[in-house]
Amino acid sequence: MTIKRMDNVGIVVDDLDAAVAFFTELGMEPEGRMPIEGSWAGDVVGLAGTRSEVAMMRIPNAPGRLELVTYHHPKAITPEPAITPANTLGLHRVMFAVDDLEGTLARLRPHGAELVGEVTRYEDSYLLCYLRGPSGIILALAEQLS
Repeated sequence: MTIKRMDNVGIVVDDLDAAVAFFTELGMEPEGRMPIEGSWAGDVVGLAGTRSEVAMMRIPNAPGRLELVTYHHPKAITPEPAITPANTLGLHRVMFAVDDLEGTLARLRPHGAELVGEVTRYEDSYLLCYLRGPSGIILALAEQLS
């Protein structure tokens, strides 16, 4: 048995419109948006009576999608601490390769992006940074230099 592909990464957000705007500014395209509810949905995620809304975002002309989800019932829970450090167990971050890291940061800052650390140069290969996006999501950006 082999894996055919990684279909998407799911991220729970508190403001779906803001998250869609943020990832659209990053360069992704909305692929679709729809409510999710019914017994099958609760059975899949293990939450009875689940009502949520999903927005699927895709990278133009490349594989890779994000499934952004907001829960209407039951309400999403906030971890403690609300802003977790990079060494927290679980999903660590989602990394995107970009052609202009500083330009990308400039476009994302009005959408709430904040650097976690600093923009750092890795040898002569990459500019790298971690940033927080909507709902505290940690993203990494990498610009190849050579």
